Amino acid sequence: MAKPIKVACIVGTRPEAIKMAPVVRDLKARDGFEVFLLSTGQHKEMLAQVLAAFDLTPDHDLEIMTERQTLNQILARAIPGLDQVFAQFQPNLVLVQGDTSTAFIAGLVAFNRRIKVGHVEAGLRSGDKWQPFPEEVNRRLLSVVADLNFAPTPTARDYLLREAVDPGSIFVTGNTVIDALLTVIKPDYRFRESLLEEALQEHGVKRILVTAHRRENWGEPMAEICQAAKSLLASGLPLRFIWPVHLNPVVREVVHRELSGVSGVYLTDPLEYSDLANLMSRVDLIWTDSGGIQEEAPSLGVPILVLREVTERPEGVAAKAARLVGTEAGRLVQVTRTILTQSDEYRRMAAAANPYGDGAASRRIGEYLAWYYGLISEKPLPFA
Repeated sequence: MAKPIKVACIVGTRPEAIKMAPVVRDLKARDGFEVFLLSTGQHKEMLAQVLAAFDLTPDHDLEIMTERQTLNQILARAIPGLDQVFAQFQPNLVLVQGDTSTAFIAGLVAFNRRIKVGHVEAGLRSGDKWQPFPEEVNRRLLSVVADLNFAPTPTARDYLLREAVDPGSIFVTGNTVIDALLTVIKPDYRFRESLLEEALQEHGVKRILVTAHRRENWGEPMAEICQAAKSLLASGLPLRFIWPVHLNPVVREVVHRELSGVSGVYLTDPLEYSDLANLMSRVDLIWTDSGGIQEEAPSLGVPILVLREVTERPEGVAAKAARLVGTEAGRLVQVTRTILTQSDEYRRMAAAANPYGDGAASRRIGEYLAWYYGLISEKPLPFA
């Protein structure tokens, strides 16, 4: 019997776990693969919630997280741990997801050991190395070391081709976040967080979900987002804001200082993935700087205002499902009022088709790897 293909799947943050989980589950169900799930622990508590939701347990956890860790501290702690695990497991392929410090470091350590690297969600670009920081540089560097580039969309593929990435290394899959989303949405879902049930029971109000955590929005931009929420509530519009606040103390200090005790604002700790996904399906509008939510919300028919000046996910903006608004309070208030009070504009955004995926991305990746390693004879068709 032939030896199995050994694949090390690396996660470190909540978004990585959400998007990697369907891939891990697909590969584990396939003959011919031995899958090793490694967590760096970059976002320990939030990561554990997501993996549990998909019935996954890491085979190894580096547990690198410390309070207020810097990017270079993450790098310094992750490199030796990853190097030791790769030396012991000796994978044929290291599979990383997205653009986190965990993904880049794992790709670099694998490259230095001459292990092939597969990059899930390859080819996203904002064109500005500082926005988002450090993600834009992480994903550009990953494209240099990756042997297999699983681009989620044709747009992402085209970015890679413009950078002279080998066309034969690129396969368009759709985004695995849609696969994850569609497994947890339920019409009769009951929330674990009682505050959400309370927020959703009120009649005659529009509900806005807010998520914000990116480094470029720390400090004054975060305060501007909070000011916009207070201004809209003071204007008399029947609104409720639901904000699961990121665990990072730099984020929590500002949000709780500005919004704790404000009537019409529901602040919670970060939600388990199934709670967040089902909450997204029941709100009227989303404010976010999250990349994953930009991809998920169009599948749910919920308009998105992106709290950034640039996005590496332009497909949603082009499809009219999302609008770039930044964080300046006056602009955010104006655009929100327009969307919520002009029914034609709202319907156009809500009806936009999702350009990011169809729920079969992880299957395509699994089939491609089975074909690449000679386990099946037919190459799968890409996502169109």
